[in-house]
Amino acid sequence: MSVIALCLCCCLMGFAKAPKYVFFFIGDGMGLNQVAATQYYLRSCQGELGITPLCFAQFPYTGIATSYSASSDVTDSAAGGTALATGHKTNNGVIGMAADEATPVTSIAEMAHRYGAKVGITTSVTVNHATPASFYAHQRSRNDYYEIGTQLATSGFDFFAGGDLAENVNPHDHAAPQLYDLISEAGYTIVRGYDEYETKAIDADKVLLIQKHGAVENTLPYAIDAREGDLTLTQITTAAIDHLYDKRHKKGFFLMVEGGKIDYACHANDAAAALQETVDFDNAIRLAYEFYKQHPKETLIVISADHETGGFTLGNGSYELRFGALQAQKVSQAGFSRIVNRMRHETKDNVTWEQMKEALKENFGFWDTVQLRERDEQALRNEYERSFTGEKNVKMAESLYYRDEPISALAVRILDRIAMVSWPVGSHTAAYVPIFAIGNGAEQFTGQMDNTDIPKRIAAIAGYDKAK
Repeated sequence: MSVIALCLCCCLMGFAKAPKYVFFFIGDGMGLNQVAATQYYLRSCQGELGITPLCFAQFPYTGIATSYSASSDVTDSAAGGTALATGHKTNNGVIGMAADEATPVTSIAEMAHRYGAKVGITTSVTVNHATPASFYAHQRSRNDYYEIGTQLATSGFDFFAGGDLAENVNPHDHAAPQLYDLISEAGYTIVRGYDEYETKAIDADKVLLIQKHGAVENTLPYAIDAREGDLTLTQITTAAIDHLYDKRHKKGFFLMVEGGKIDYACHANDAAAALQETVDFDNAIRLAYEFYKQHPKETLIVISADHETGGFTLGNGSYELRFGALQAQKVSQAGFSRIVNRMRHETKDNVTWEQMKEALKENFGFWDTVQLRERDEQALRNEYERSFTGEKNVKMAESLYYRDEPISALAVRILDRIAMVSWPVGSHTAAYVPIFAIGNGAEQFTGQMDNTDIPKRIAAIAGYDKAK
């Protein structure tokens, strides 16, 4: 390209109208192989080889990003989230601050808020967890959930949603006000469940949408475990768009949506749960894509990840994959652990091997649609013996977020091996993470870049970086 043509191109870009509506989707723990595996899995569900593309994997602009932090080649979600939110590297464990752990750094959500755009921060995990917190909080430790929650209350953002709060009471001062009270006093209408959102949040100025009372945990349930009435990431995204969109509002909106439980499933090395979470994440993105089709010149959608989790490997020695086997898994590792816990309670810890076999057949397809090797059946029987008739203190299977029954973890490992996938680690890796984009300015998200480049480009394209 000639110098004159290059200058003309830059001038035209300078006069191009900025996108009014910006969606930023973050698949926590979602590396390239998590995306590829989900597409192989979807095609295997049709009994065919190859891939069935996810919606976001068909977006016209793609790239890859490095994810190292200021303190390590392998980032955690705090440093990874901060990089994606602010364009600055920081140390693992730090939220919204520079690597000196003293200087707050401004996020694109805060820039958008100053610019005059409406702002929404949503997730499938807790609202004050590391990744969402990176968009509104500034703390030396990601574990300071109460302090992070106080900054949620003072952010002024228009919409928050997730499973719940990771902490409601100040652990250091029980006389301090609870976070729910602080958030309410800051003008937020707290609604529990999508039905309550539809009835109570119609005229609300600012909203915090969380699960109904009595939820099993403070995150959304895994998609593979979800039951009717559970709050879903799709409902959260629907509510966010509904609350933020106002065609009369000239500055539009910025919405971040995190698929946080992809990471949880990968920490547990639970392939079926991880793939279902990725499908669930894609379903939320489809809502943004439908919005884009109605506002193609005014919308930008960017999808990426803070890091990869598990070192997920497609193939374990043979030149084949058997993703169809994963269709037999009906619950997550954590979900089956809860089933085993119920069996313990109902039988006063006198679960028989026949009862356990039936539960394994029902939830993993063993001895039915999935045939086991003799050594696998023996391994399950041995674990049953240890857990129910042998050791008094059962050693639970621990991942970052769960303590599961060992027979549940073993069942998942066996099914993953049959599907020909493997996990070298239960933690994060330094693998590349994908980038997908569509809409106004999406051409800026191609090739190799650093994770810090993503928010910088979003801010420049949308004009947020010009806000005072």
